[in-house]
Amino acid sequence: MESMLKGCLEYLDAGVSPFHAVEASAKLLDQAGFTRLEESQPWNLVKGGKYYTTRNGSSLIAWRMPQEELGGWRGAAAHSDSPTYRITATKVEDPRYARARVEGYGGMRSSTWLDRPLTMAGRVLVRTENGVETRLVCPDKDLLCIPSVCVHFDREGVKGGPLNVATDLQPIFGNSGADPAAEIAGEGEVLEYDLVLVTRQKAVTVGMQQELLMSPRIDDLGAAYATLQGFLAGKGAKDRGDVWCLFDNEEVGSGTRQGALGNFLPSVLARAEQALGITPEQHICAQTNTLMLSADNAHATHPNHPELSDAAHPVALNGGVVIKYNASQKYTTSALTGALFSEICRRADVPVQPFYNRPDMPGGSTLGNLLSWQSSVPMVDIGMPQLAMHSAVETAGCADVDYMAKAVAAFYNTRLAQPSDGNWTITD
Repeated sequence: MESMLKGCLEYLDAGVSPFHAVEASAKLLDQAGFTRLEESQPWNLVKGGKYYTTRNGSSLIAWRMPQEELGGWRGAAAHSDSPTYRITATKVEDPRYARARVEGYGGMRSSTWLDRPLTMAGRVLVRTENGVETRLVCPDKDLLCIPSVCVHFDREGVKGGPLNVATDLQPIFGNSGADPAAEIAGEGEVLEYDLVLVTRQKAVTVGMQQELLMSPRIDDLGAAYATLQGFLAGKGAKDRGDVWCLFDNEEVGSGTRQGALGNFLPSVLARAEQALGITPEQHICAQTNTLMLSADNAHATHPNHPELSDAAHPVALNGGVVIKYNASQKYTTSALTGALFSEICRRADVPVQPFYNRPDMPGGSTLGNLLSWQSSVPMVDIGMPQLAMHSAVETAGCADVDYMAKAVAAFYNTRLAQPSDGNWTITD
């Protein structure tokens, strides 16, 4: 558990932008012997091979080919993005301050971004002799802050008034005349950039027994790391392929080329199945015998406001993997897929916790119900329980990282088949 937690802390610190999260994931896959492929090039896939590819530098799919004839797929998906502020201009004219301009990305608790050291991270596109080169950047330096209005000038704000991103949440670099371009560019001319604000706080453990985890981006890099570790612990199978997905843009609806609503996963699986010589009928059979995990974190019952959660289904930090249900199908778990995953966890000695929103409070959607538009396969929505979701810094349980990784490893190492609709066989 200590090794798993240490790796998770390092992954959370590294994933300061979706591009950096993909880079951190690629390094782990490289170390595990996976071969990187480019979407723009022909693929020479072999049975039993291990591969990964990226799209836009911010999404990644890794997979293991079956060793023999394909009978189905096992997969897990998480997302690389987190709510933040996207930098639209690094230099705004102001006689007093060096200022940036930002717009909101996703739905966040805006007040948690005030009065804390910030930097910026993402990618810059630099002109080269051969064209355009992508460079990842994240200055290791306290560069910006978003100052709040003092209580004497903002009595209503203290009472919880809403913050306006255009007037209340614009960051400063320092005094007028400071030029952040030098921090971004390095060598070469910057043509364009995808940069976001990043809180400078590192991932840490807290509590009397150091049993809690506090970090930016736990949603959803905590689940991304744990599911990737579970995937890497998979042994592969003769008659099944395994896949792990890290999608961008979940926090803004997934409707992009690199999002879950794009054709990234169907395209990868189609190329893999073509290499195996799969017929249309075999493809349909394989889809039916596929099971996907949509791993996006879940709300724990808040200690100060338990009334905000469903009283019949309390969720605790360090209480185990959360299985999410919703009558309106914002979560894809059915009674069948939930029972199946719960049984896999029981056999692996991993506790599970069912999650339902309070009946009169709508919940957010996740990767699963969006991904199912492109890949119509049985799915389970799962997550690690956490507090302060979409805050600049969030809180989770240390033990839940290990629970999630262990559950996902068991998922990949359990033989499943659906011989008839509504019935699954499970073989360890």
